[in-house]
Amino acid sequence: MASRSYVAGFALFTFVFTVVSSLAGAQSLAPAPAPTSDGTSIDQGIAYLLMVVALVLTYLIHPLDASSSYSFF
Repeated sequence: MASRSYVAGFALFTFVFTVVSSLAGAQSLAPAPAPTSDGTSIDQGIAYLLMVVALVLTYLIHPLDASSSYSFF
């Protein structure tokens, strides 16, 4: 009977020691670094701006092309 209570006490002590020791070593995680721009968003913005400029120029120049008569050959 004494050996059974000894084993149960040892198991309980081991369980409590494991839980307490895992909590004692816990550290909070470091916060994630702030996102930084790697230039791709700037490049994409410039590309969109250039496409809009090209589209506007196309619509401004197109009526001039349509009104004049071209002869290719």
